[in-house]
Amino acid sequence: MKVQQIARRQKSEETPAAIMRILKLRGEMTVAEFCRSLKLTHTAVRRHLARLVKDDLLAVHAHPMEKGRPVNKYTLTGNAAKYFPSGYERMLADVLDTVFESGGHKAVMDLLRTNTQRTMSSLAPQFQHIGLQERVALLAEYFSENGYMTGWKKLADGNFFIYHQNCAIFTVAVKYRQCCILEPRLMEALLQSRVVRQQYILKGKPICGYLVESAVH
Repeated sequence: MKVQQIARRQKSEETPAAIMRILKLRGEMTVAEFCRSLKLTHTAVRRHLARLVKDDLLAVHAHPMEKGRPVNKYTLTGNAAKYFPSGYERMLADVLDTVFESGGHKAVMDLLRTNTQRTMSSLAPQFQHIGLQERVALLAEYFSENGYMTGWKKLADGNFFIYHQNCAIFTVAVKYRQCCILEPRLMEALLQSRVVRQQYILKGKPICGYLVESAVH
């Protein structure tokens, strides 16, 4: 199903919430694209966007065009993450805070590394005896089931691109970047390919994007 089809405003959903949900799915949008998705006038859309920008939930930047003037595109800011909570984020934060109080960042890293290794061992059988494209699709499905709204695509050069449209542990990752360090390691182990992070939500990008190299290293 196309993103445009699933990104339409849900019944009884408030317009600001609809705007943020659609951006989660599409990454960035122009006023004209919002108008088509929400079936609202330019004036109404601009009013809602202005309020969300003022509340620091959206950011706007000029996007250069091949012809004509640049067009403004809107993206979510890190502050919008609180509107997309995951069921286990609060529990994870409490656990890591407890570990940090007793052993500092090293203890946090040791715990997360152990958990990552256990996840690798648990998932590894599902990733055996299938091709890279099937592994990429399976990994994207795993992350989506855990709240990351993950997608993927095959690139023209044969490589793949996996992207999270939501960080399910955003507030935890802000405090404990060890979570982000270990994520590409998990991907590499399961995909059996080199993975390079190219976009990073914690650095203001709308997604966390990873290049998966098809060549064996």
